[in-house]
Order: sequence, then structure tokens, then C-alpha cells
Amino acid sequence: MNFTLQPVRVGTGSDEEGMLVFDGEQRLLAVLTHLSRQNEVAPGHWFLEVAFGRMGGVDHPIFADLDAAQGWISRHSPPCRT
Repeated sequence: MNFTLQPVRVGTGSDEEGMLVFDGEQRLLAVLTHLSRQNEVAPGHWFLEVAFGRMGGVDHPIFADLDAAQGWISRHSPPCRT
């Protein structure tokens, strides 16, 4: 599945660098937050801040990079209709 990533600032109070994840039909699937290098749990990783649709009820995983996040989203999101 191909995704469009759009940088965004996320008002989390600490880690603000984020990425909106859209599918091929330009539906918003998820918001990822890039954890700072000072983060105690997973410095420099990406956190699934919020997910929509079928992914909405899942835990909030942490990914080593954007490729890992996109792979996870691809496996857990509904197929694109285009």
C-alpha cells in the first residue's frame, strides 16, 4: 500500500514533530509523533499517537523508523479501493 506522509506539528506538550499518514485515496489513517532524543522510553523512534478506522482500537506501538511504521499501518489498515 502506498502512503502519503505530510509533516505536521503535534501539540503533545513535549514531542511536537509529527507525520500525518494518508492512504491512496487521501484518507487520514494515522498521526505519528517523532519522539525526541531525550525521550526515556524510545529516543528517536516514532509513536502511533492516534489511528483511525479499524486501527483505532489498537495499542499505540512505537516504531524504529517511518518505514517500520508504514509497514505496520499497511498490515493493519483496510485495503484502498483505488
